[in-house]
Amino acid sequence: MAQIRTEIDRLDAELISLFAERWTYITRAAEIKKPIGLAARIESRVEEVASNVKAHADEHGLNPQTYEMMWRHLMESAIAHEEVLMEAEENVK
Repeated sequence: MAQIRTEIDRLDAELISLFAERWTYITRAAEIKKPIGLAARIESRVEEVASNVKAHADEHGLNPQTYEMMWRHLMESAIAHEEVLMEAEENVK
């Protein structure tokens, strides 16, 4: 069991590292969207990402609905982060 737990902990650390990398792109998206007048939430993109996640989960034998739900939460956090960044940029002007 100890070895399994060690591997799970290793994978969790790798996942967090990947989420941190993903977050840098979320920040960059906010920087790009604001000047060209795009909103933080682009519903078609939200649905595209959800669809992609379900397909990837299914390809790996995972429950698509479980990962869709997780990603929708992730996307809501990302959108909220973008909105804060975009509002902060607005207040600086």
